[in-house]
Amino acid sequence: MPIKIPTDLPAKKVLNSENIFVMTETRAGKQDIRPLKILLLNLMPKKIETETQLCRLLGNTPLQVELELIMMTSHASKNTSEDHMLSFYKTFADVKDQNFDGMIITGAPVEHLKFEEVDYWDELCEIMEWSKTHVWSTFHICWGAQAGLYYHYGIKKHDLPEKLFGVFPHKVEKKSSMLFRGFDDTFMVPQSRHTTIDRADVEKLPELKILASSKEAGVYAMATKLGRQIFITGHSEYDADTLYNEYMRDLDAGKPIHMPENYFPNGKVTPKPPVTWRSSANLLYSNWLNYFVYQNTPYDLSSLK
Repeated sequence: MPIKIPTDLPAKKVLNSENIFVMTETRAGKQDIRPLKILLLNLMPKKIETETQLCRLLGNTPLQVELELIMMTSHASKNTSEDHMLSFYKTFADVKDQNFDGMIITGAPVEHLKFEEVDYWDELCEIMEWSKTHVWSTFHICWGAQAGLYYHYGIKKHDLPEKLFGVFPHKVEKKSSMLFRGFDDTFMVPQSRHTTIDRADVEKLPELKILASSKEAGVYAMATKLGRQIFITGHSEYDADTLYNEYMRDLDAGKPIHMPENYFPNGKVTPKPPVTWRSSANLLYSNWLNYFVYQNTPYDLSSLK
């Protein structure tokens, strides 16, 4: 089944070229189906790129998904045009009286700041609190995961001695987790961050279970009972060239950066190296939508608690 997106969203052209089944609002309105309502809080700077990456994964399942995009009113996007934001994004005030089957909170390039120093922190906290009663399952990514762990459980982030940068092998720890049903024993995940969380801090909390981790990258996936809150520290949604673009950006800016690990074949820099994480990324989002959203969300979203 398709993902339902705004008719003129730039991601539509890219997804159609990749044979991802996309349904516009016009066509979806003619079908008698209740799609899964997914809210995307996009905090990444290149919003069109992130929209496309996540739409690609959400659209590659048997379920019909209706995507709603929201932005922060306390922060102005510097890398995406105002026309795009006004055309496709709503504010929290626009949606706060609604209920959603699922929500995704993306990462954000604000790791160098303490959480309370981020200009939209108060607004984000309001949304995360609201999600507990208006969203069935919230999927937090990278900095979004760190922010959620800090807000909900007081788990602090810690600076790494150098940027964790590359594509790393990960292993499933909780074999019975439906989030990782069908995964290989080892799967690859892109990582790009300057901070981390301590495993010991997570293990102190009985509400959280560690589902997967990496020897090099640390804890990767955590979830609460029933998956009402899921925290993912990596970027499975990344395109083939995302790490390449980040690497070249940092080199051009004169920032200290090492070549992304396990990424360029034979250490030779190329704009689009082989993708080693796409199948597991599709399976991750498919499992989330099926087992933690579709199979568990009340049909009547007004009954969410």
